[in-house]
Amino acid sequence: MNMLQRFWDMTPVVTRNLLASTAVVGFAQWVLARMGLDLVNLFGLVSWNYSMFSLSGRSFHLWQLITYMFLHQGMGHWFCNMLAVWMFGMVIEREWGWQKYLTYYLICGIGAGLVQQLVWMLVYPGWPCVTIGASGAVFGILLAFAWLFPEQKMFLFLVPIPIPSRVFVGLYALIELGSGVANFAGDNVAHFAHLGGMLVGAALIYYWKKKGNRPNKGDNSRFRTYESKDFSNYHYKDPV
Repeated sequence: MNMLQRFWDMTPVVTRNLLASTAVVGFAQWVLARMGLDLVNLFGLVSWNYSMFSLSGRSFHLWQLITYMFLHQGMGHWFCNMLAVWMFGMVIEREWGWQKYLTYYLICGIGAGLVQQLVWMLVYPGWPCVTIGASGAVFGILLAFAWLFPEQKMFLFLVPIPIPSRVFVGLYALIELGSGVANFAGDNVAHFAHLGGMLVGAALIYYWKKKGNRPNKGDNSRFRTYESKDFSNYHYKDPV
């Protein structure tokens, strides 16, 4: 219990609430699914062109651009996304402050959803497309981490060689682009939503810099447990 309390206390406010809220929603998904109620039908991101012709009861609503980020396809999906939010997101939150970080997270997630909608409209018109998960926002977080700490060494999955975070994120983006274009058989991953999160994140950071509103280090001293910026040996892979 003491370890759990220490973990909770060391985690900044937005990051801890993202972890908690997605966990609660995931538990609600699991419970309600056993009662015959699928939350994805109402809160997952449904393609707007498909919803016009759907007989399944699923249709697009504006709120889905936010709510889809809090739904996940099982415990593994949730764990990988929230591990990245905890590992990288809390670092960014401490640097920028909670308001800038929350704004960035939500805009990246919404932007990722809009990019995915555009891909569905152009490539899969009329198909029954639905997506869920925080991966778009998570890829925005990875982009922000690489921008803040471009030379920080990281490990790419299955490659035991430390590489700078800017290279790590660039390679990851290329992998996502290749996977999205190839559209591997049986691959139901929203690769273009991942790329959308990165692109929107980059655009938002650029906008802040041009407006002279560059995200500054926030006053999160009561959550800070260290001052070092040595975040070595991070290892992350999002399978979804």
